Amino acid sequence: MRIFLHGLEGSSKGTKATFLRDLYPGMEIPDFAGSLSERMASLYAILAGQKNVILIGSSFGGLMATIFAMEFADAVDRIVLLAPALNFPEFTSYMTQRIEIPTWMILGREDTVTPPVKVAPMARKIFANLHYVEVDDDHMLAKTFRDLDWRTLLSE
Repeated sequence: MRIFLHGLEGSSKGTKATFLRDLYPGMEIPDFAGSLSERMASLYAILAGQKNVILIGSSFGGLMATIFAMEFADAVDRIVLLAPALNFPEFTSYMTQRIEIPTWMILGREDTVTPPVKVAPMARKIFANLHYVEVDDDHMLAKTFRDLDWRTLLSE
């Protein structure tokens, strides 16, 4: 199962969601609202009992994907993080955990929301199997996300 988790102000109708839905028509692309704990409760309900999950998280959705993978590692096959909000205060209490799940992280060099200089060192401590890529883009990754090798990133 593949699921896309949008950012804080995103939705299932956003640019990335629409692109991924077209590429993978069966992909789960729910809407999330509220606080991190409210969003996580929704995610837990959606993924209850699922196995072989591929999490794709953008910004705040990347934070959600990371937390879910930490709490339910047995359910997750891989993680794809697009400018994940690991530098947000909500993540501080999770910083001591380590994730063995294969993880691909894409950050824009010009990202001022989740700057590589802050997020990359955190990611290298957390993700044991990290495939890290910096691209010439900003936080939205609008110039580059369509050109990523999605077939490889999301292969099961």
